[in-house]
Amino acid sequence: MASWFEGPLAAFDTETTGVDVETDRIVSAALVVQDAPGLRPRVTRWLVNPGVPVPASATAVHGLTDEHLQRHGRWPAPVMYEMAEALSEQARAGRPLVVMNAPFDLTLLDRELRRHRASSLARWLERTSLHVLDPRVLDKHLDRYRKGRRTLTDLCAHYGVELAEAHDAAADAQASLEVVRAVGRRFPGQLERLSPAELHTLQAVWHAGQARGLQAWFALNGTEEAVDPAWPLRPDLPAAA
Repeated sequence: MASWFEGPLAAFDTETTGVDVETDRIVSAALVVQDAPGLRPRVTRWLVNPGVPVPASATAVHGLTDEHLQRHGRWPAPVMYEMAEALSEQARAGRPLVVMNAPFDLTLLDRELRRHRASSLARWLERTSLHVLDPRVLDKHLDRYRKGRRTLTDLCAHYGVELAEAHDAAADAQASLEVVRAVGRRFPGQLERLSPAELHTLQAVWHAGQARGLQAWFALNGTEEAVDPAWPLRPDLPAAA
């Protein structure tokens, strides 16, 4: 029987107005579904008019301008519904979902659903379990002493995965999916005996430990930046008093 990393996988990625999951917006996203290695993936793309200005710094990363999004992007409410439905469909199909740095993309989607649909990602997934695979968490746990950064570009270089158009949502999602397959092949002894459901639970523990380690490193270097240990979705912020 083939290991899970040689079977059906999906991957999700977003491009945004910035890096604050509580205030920034999704401007594009993609879902890539591949039934087996080497097969042509099915790709769904979304382009969103976020209704707020796109900072020049964000445009410099993904190339999407205000003018382009206003002309070609769709209003957020129906798009967020479609994204949530698409992820829910993956959960119902029992297909693991690859999300690089999952707390960023999934929390952003959750906040957009709250903002535009008066709902939450958890409500779409309350009847089914979404099994998330985060290449960043997996790689950091399995090869913890390797020096260097672990961005998607870095992981692609390390595992020999092509990333032709970095910061294009579909290209990033496809590359993330291939990185997870490569991680599985690099560490079969640790991964093939675990199911995606078991890995989902373990990654929450691994990520929390990784966050504590990074927080300690920040403190040692006099940095006050906070590191959230929650995975794959950050909790709601407490209501203002």
